Amino acid sequence: MKPTRVLTLVYLGFAGVIVGFFLPKIWDALTQRYMPVSWLAAIVLWMLAIALLIWTLLVRHRLSGKPGVTRLDPILAANTVAFSMAASRTGALVAGFYVGVLIYFLPNADLSPGRARVITAIVAGVGALVFMAIALWLERICRIPEPPSDESLDKSDPLPG
Repeated sequence: MKPTRVLTLVYLGFAGVIVGFFLPKIWDALTQRYMPVSWLAAIVLWMLAIALLIWTLLVRHRLSGKPGVTRLDPILAANTVAFSMAASRTGALVAGFYVGVLIYFLPNADLSPGRARVITAIVAGVGALVFMAIALWLERICRIPEPPSDESLDKSDPLPG
């Protein structure tokens, strides 16, 4: 697996912005009401970020190599990397979505329903960004160090065998 590229996250965030901007427009056209922006989603995003932070701290401790610490199983480490990559991409997409919702409702921020949706979108978007940042940190923690190159090996040592 290759490490997550920032450009991939930017593309996903931009796609989320487009969906987050046009979905409330479509919702308004179909229902003649503002699209609801749920506080529950914002709370869940922050809870996911906290849970991922706890997992990251536990993995970091188990990969520290200190004596007496049980090492992390390699399969679990590989699964953790795959999960962290998926989490960073999901965080970018969701953060972009809430930025799009924020952009849509910002002109109506002086009205009570618009203001509530703007605040909720900010809280949820920041929660998604925190979730993405923690996922990137977890992915970085689980990286395997690069093997030494041939140039760094001492040329005077005889080859084995």
